[in-house]
Amino acid sequence: MLEVDNLRSGYGSIPVLNGLSLAIAEGEIVGILGHNGMGKTTLLKTLIGVIPAAAGWIRFLGGDITLLPAHRRARSGMSYVPQGRGIFAGLTVRENLMFATAAIGARRDGQLEEVLEEVPRLKAYLERPGGALSGGEQQLLALARALIQRPKIVLLDEPTEGLQPSIIEEIVDQLKALRLGRGLTILLVEQNVDFIRALSDRVLLIQKGTIVSEFDVDALSDATAMGDFSGVDH
Repeated sequence: MLEVDNLRSGYGSIPVLNGLSLAIAEGEIVGILGHNGMGKTTLLKTLIGVIPAAAGWIRFLGGDITLLPAHRRARSGMSYVPQGRGIFAGLTVRENLMFATAAIGARRDGQLEEVLEEVPRLKAYLERPGGALSGGEQQLLALARALIQRPKIVLLDEPTEGLQPSIIEEIVDQLKALRLGRGLTILLVEQNVDFIRALSDRVLLIQKGTIVSEFDVDALSDATAMGDFSGVDH
């Protein structure tokens, strides 16, 4: 579904991604681990088109999207949930969701109802400003806003940041249900080892802007491995 080859990008004259390659099959959940500053967020932003690629190519659903702007990638079936959620705090939950529909330039009758059935916690908060929600509810709203575009793949950046364990478990269950119900493909950047282990089929390790290894999630059960892969000291 998604293929990346020798991808390079960064910020101005500062390179971050240095010849990164990966491939994700339809229906997979792939986790990415790495220390801070290794290029995890830059990778997601380059994939969605917020940061331009300096070299290499990105193929999605068989087509080359390397040079496409972000809105064209969204319309092709790629959604991005940024670190910090990125919701509109002054808009209501309903307005946040409808804005996502408008952003892809198409009317999607029944989309709101469909997503609310999948994320039912939001039903009680439709007229509440996004900024008045708890951190966990904001994360669910960010996820629902991505889903309303009917994506084929969702790019998730640190979705558990600042959340309580109870809501993290809910998000795990939510993502598992979406994978089962929609056949959703997910690329997940996360520092919470338990979270990434609960969801991922396989995990990629990023160092200095490139993928250096791939391993099975069972490797994360080892305390030493957790330190090596997530930056936790043991």
